[in-house]
Amino acid sequence: MSQTKGIQARIKSVTNTKKVTKAMEMVAAAKMRKAIEAVLKTRTYAILSWETILRLSGALNNNHKFLAQKKEKPKSQNKIAIILFTSNRGLCGGFNTNIVNKLYKTIKNKHNTQNIELILFGKKGIKAYNYYKYNIVAEFNKPDIASGINDVIPVAKLVCDEFLNNKYSKIILAYTDFVSASKQEAKIKQILPVEINAKESELVNIHSHYEKNSIIDESKKKDLNSVKEYLFEPDAKTVLDELIPRLIEIQIFQALLESNASEHSARMSAMHQATDAARDMIEELTLTYNKIRQAGITAEIAEIGAGVNAMK
Repeated sequence: MSQTKGIQARIKSVTNTKKVTKAMEMVAAAKMRKAIEAVLKTRTYAILSWETILRLSGALNNNHKFLAQKKEKPKSQNKIAIILFTSNRGLCGGFNTNIVNKLYKTIKNKHNTQNIELILFGKKGIKAYNYYKYNIVAEFNKPDIASGINDVIPVAKLVCDEFLNNKYSKIILAYTDFVSASKQEAKIKQILPVEINAKESELVNIHSHYEKNSIIDESKKKDLNSVKEYLFEPDAKTVLDELIPRLIEIQIFQALLESNASEHSARMSAMHQATDAARDMIEELTLTYNKIRQAGITAEIAEIGAGVNAMK
């Protein structure tokens, strides 16, 4: 009897857990739909704005403070700022672990860990410190659903100012690119200084959330590198001083949108799998309960039969 009571308690507990995971799955699905809608609306503009920066860089031969390469310092002094996008909460599968590991592999053996400074979007970014001891210099609130570009203006101003003040030689984005509801890819992208041939700065073709990212081909790269003549009014410096920070804001904002869509997709998938696992466990426990109960009934019938025979 005590064994069946224990199994009943477990069935009740797993059933309650299943209700919670199902509710979380539905909430994540609703947020995912909004996040996907937002990311698809802005993706075309973000891609074209990045292409604009690349074209200006090629045409002006990096003759601007945001486009020019910083003079290389000794490895021990070469500071790099990385804007890391993670989630505020867990229960989203390997979403946070994947981007933190991708970040580690990207900078491994290339930079002194002490020279990496993180700017965090999302509370789970603290994993990067717990695992690899990267320095954290700033944290910003990461909304589940971005309300607008104002969400990233403070961090954009911070990194642009510090880059101009020569504190950082590079500004890098570390975020999760949304490919589809079932697939998200950790991505590292250098945004300052602008480099056409930087390994992680390739232009990505526009794609729907069910299509795979495709990298720009070599002919497109040659086109971006080709010299074109641009006319600036009143002058190139005045225009670029205002234009490039705005375009950098767009890149950071798009990274936030991609990360949000990826996070909610990953959480929905994780909660769906948890719900299925709970359902399977309930079925197994119910089967075990029925077997034990049937065995108990059979034993009682046998005892009654033995008692009747003894009385005869």
